[in-house]
Amino acid sequence: MSGQIVIMVFEVVGSGLCVSSDDGQKVHDQIAAALREGKKIKVSFLNVESLTSAFLNAAVGQLYGEFSEETIRASLTVAEMEQDDLALLKRVVETAKEYFSDPERFKKARKEALEERDAD
Repeated sequence: MSGQIVIMVFEVVGSGLCVSSDDGQKVHDQIAAALREGKKIKVSFLNVESLTSAFLNAAVGQLYGEFSEETIRASLTVAEMEQDDLALLKRVVETAKEYFSDPERFKKARKEALEERDAD
């Protein structure tokens, strides 16, 4: 395993506004490629001004559908992240782990919720 790589979110996105899932996908693609190569990754949120769950779901959440939690924990760290953004990231990760442990349950619940809304 070679050295740690640093992914600067601000540079990948091109601004401090990390709000869209499309931008999150760009970050995800870089993280996933490095994980596949067995590298250690530090994701820096330096100069990020705004962060949404949609961005984090795309950037980090979907990793849990591709890699084991052990691989992610051992290889991925985040840095320069505000405290409230860390709390948001934790919620995104917990939801992703729950979802990928039983995606059919989530799909069924979503379908039932949509059918109830249509009945109103």
